[in-house]
Amino acid sequence: MMSRREGLVAGAATIAAAASDAAAKPAASAPWAPDAVEIAGRIRRKEVSALEVTEKAVRDAEALNPKLGFLVTPDFDRAIDKAKRLDAATAPPAGPFAGVPFLVKDLDDYVGLPTFSGSRAMLRNPPAKTQPAYIDCFDKAGLIVIGKSSTPEYGFLPTTEPEGFPPTRNPWNPERSSGGSSGGAAVATAAGVAPFAHASDGGGSIRIPSSNCGLFGLKVSRGRQVPGREPMRGVDLSVAHCVSRSVRDSATLLAATERHGADQVFPPVGLVTGPDTRRLRVGLVVNTMLGAQPNAEVRAAAENAGKLMESLGHKVEPTTWPVDGPAFAQNFLALWASGAAELVDAVAQAIGRKPDDSLLEPFTLAMAELVGQMPPDGLRKAVADLQAAGQAYDRWLDRYDVIVSPVLGSPPVPLGWVSGTVDIPHLTERLNAYVGYTTLHNVAGAASMSVPLHWTADGLPVGVQFAGRVGAEKTLLQLAYELEAAQPWAGRKPPVSA
Repeated sequence: MMSRREGLVAGAATIAAAASDAAAKPAASAPWAPDAVEIAGRIRRKEVSALEVTEKAVRDAEALNPKLGFLVTPDFDRAIDKAKRLDAATAPPAGPFAGVPFLVKDLDDYVGLPTFSGSRAMLRNPPAKTQPAYIDCFDKAGLIVIGKSSTPEYGFLPTTEPEGFPPTRNPWNPERSSGGSSGGAAVATAAGVAPFAHASDGGGSIRIPSSNCGLFGLKVSRGRQVPGREPMRGVDLSVAHCVSRSVRDSATLLAATERHGADQVFPPVGLVTGPDTRRLRVGLVVNTMLGAQPNAEVRAAAENAGKLMESLGHKVEPTTWPVDGPAFAQNFLALWASGAAELVDAVAQAIGRKPDDSLLEPFTLAMAELVGQMPPDGLRKAVADLQAAGQAYDRWLDRYDVIVSPVLGSPPVPLGWVSGTVDIPHLTERLNAYVGYTTLHNVAGAASMSVPLHWTADGLPVGVQFAGRVGAEKTLLQLAYELEAAQPWAGRKPPVSA
């Protein structure tokens, strides 16, 4: 980490005082720290400078990262320089988030910083000279990037414990997993270092860490936003957005990053600012797609969410998954494994030999081996079956506006329980029980979100998933505003936080 800057603590006084005042209020009436929209508003009104806000974020990152392991590459000097230039400008700040601290997930390039992708094989990567158009949107929105957030190796696992980096610890209990693959983003946000952070989701990687860390996490529809990374072959699973403490931060970033004009796939959502009066048809499913029952706390979270929806006037009924769960899981694994095989091939070409476990993790290598064991048309058939599953999901959503389910089969698991060093038979068994709710939405390209509506008796957050059809971001955000008002979460502060 970089050394502290002269005057760092003093420069953060205004924001720290505001956060302390908010934390003293009841949970139902006020957040414990300002969200990004509020911070940007204070900067525009000159109640606080961008430099003060950025210095506080740097101070908090330096203090908390050794405890929580969310930051892979700091960018403090450039962040502070950018804040100074913003304060010195004569024109009003441009962009909805001008001066707000932010982190970019370390699966994506950001100019001037290396991209490690959670892998020891990438530790010699030079700083990026280009970045995707989607990442450009962050700069245009006025965000001040303070560094790159941690991720598991290439985002493959639902926990952020890469072998080449410290484990990312949950601020609600540092012995528990943050989730993955956007674990660093979620921990930095939940701990109050930044009000929100860049995240991506190829099988649950926004929703899973949001559930584990008590955050709001919206997975957007495939094609909704400005293009980011190169699409996956077969079925493009991954989309990018953020994890946040408030619904309005997520809604505002969506409005700043969605496609417009000839490039658009859907009519733009625009800025969604509150709930709708329309009452929804809601399907409730509690068991995983493999038919496994979740942990009792998770079941209670989903069932209570159904009751909350009924109390708000929505029509709720039980439903079942529209696909053959075991077959779907096998097909998804085949596609997921093809990504690992591509990685292994790329590393092999770079180093002139087949990589071993000194460079890539056992789970990554094992998944790549699966591809070699498939019949010649195995991947093609898996992709075709997944596309059919996506169509079945679309037909399911002809009956419902929203599907309510758990996000995960249990509350945050202990560190090490689903890490890449667990032997493959045990890891597969654990993953089947833990991650059984989020992948269908990636295959269908549909919108879904994790909403922090439940905490366990020992203080661990449990998210509830609300999923809609392809292009349903407006419906979900309107519902999220309604849930946020009915059962507020922003006053809940993790034990390890800024």
